[in-house]
Amino acid sequence: FSLLKHLGFSDEEIEEADLFACGTMGLEGAPLLKKEHYGVFDTATPSGKNGRRSIAWTAHISMMAAVQPFVSGAISKTINMPNGADYEAVKGAYMLSWKSALKAVALYRDGSKLSQPLSSFAPGTDPLADTILAVERNLDTPERPLTADRPLTRDLRGVRRSLPNRRSGYTQKAKIGGHSIFIRTGEYDDGALGEIFLDMHKEGAAFRSLINSFAIAVSLGLQYGVPLEEYVDAFTFSRFEPNGMVQGHDYVKMATSVIDYIFRDLAISYLKRTELGQVKPEDLMTTGTSDELSGHGPELRQHRPHGKGDSKAVGGSAAGKTAGGAAVSGTAPSGSGNAGSGAAKDTVSGAVKLPADAAATLSSAHAALSEVKQGLTEAAKIAQARIKGYEGDPCPACGTFTLVRNGTCMKCDTCGGTTGCS
Repeated sequence: FSLLKHLGFSDEEIEEADLFACGTMGLEGAPLLKKEHYGVFDTATPSGKNGRRSIAWTAHISMMAAVQPFVSGAISKTINMPNGADYEAVKGAYMLSWKSALKAVALYRDGSKLSQPLSSFAPGTDPLADTILAVERNLDTPERPLTADRPLTRDLRGVRRSLPNRRSGYTQKAKIGGHSIFIRTGEYDDGALGEIFLDMHKEGAAFRSLINSFAIAVSLGLQYGVPLEEYVDAFTFSRFEPNGMVQGHDYVKMATSVIDYIFRDLAISYLKRTELGQVKPEDLMTTGTSDELSGHGPELRQHRPHGKGDSKAVGGSAAGKTAGGAAVSGTAPSGSGNAGSGAAKDTVSGAVKLPADAAATLSSAHAALSEVKQGLTEAAKIAQARIKGYEGDPCPACGTFTLVRNGTCMKCDTCGGTTGCS
């Protein structure tokens, strides 16, 4: 919107008023300056919107040639060329520099970079700048709502994604240094975390209010698109009271603060960041190797301690191995007799006893599969860390792959530890 155009002024009148109020940003056309003196005020590029004069590229070379005999090294001086410079001009600049005995030259054509520090283009004269400005003006704004014929042309930052009225989640109770804390989560339909509720009912009113306000702030950030990874990296390893031993959590046994415990729990549950827990999921499995082989590993958010209810699940998978052979629980497939298989069936227990060589082969397969799986996981973490700009090595203190170069040593961005340097 142009107020002057709205009031009826012409383009020529607006241009004249602009030059009178803001100036031309150049000396060309100044009333008291003689044209034969213009050369004294010439610059590398034309000055101002109406400027046409500039120092010729041959003059840059001549200046450097005059100084070169008095210096031992090369000269840090750029040969500025106009936007219309062609191949022959660049070729001539190098040839003239060689004939002038210059040790090094740097050429730059005006407008060849979008983010150049000095540009002779003014508003209305640079086609690239005009194109960018036109695109920005066509972006959707609150005053111009989206319609079917106007698709979305910007990202969804600043747009809140509301949770469903009836939502799922989990409630986790634990004690940190004797202080009880309850974590309640709310999820979207796709299982993504959308909100958290925190309660420490035995604490004072001020501390409880701060915890509740912090939960609301995190929930709003999650609904506005802040990744949970950013919260985890920002708040884990924060240290203040209460802290210490954690009771009631399967994986987290130590926490440096309440906030540290909260985001360790969320990272393990929703990001599968098991390295943030002192106890790994496989440590809680009595038949971990068999579950890995069958592809039915434990769900982090649905972990259930092994008891009577797990006997069927354990029995349905491959059982552990013994010294003389391996006993596979369950019923043998129909038609699988002793002949041709080398296995004997116990008619009393219904278990199939494998020979020693078959048991050894099965054990080797279990071990190889576990090593391959662990190697793939480590390789993925290293690759992800290097993409983010880290070195790719695990921190010796906290185990995260957030080490950056700190002089001759490494520093961890997560816990602040170093590998030897202060």
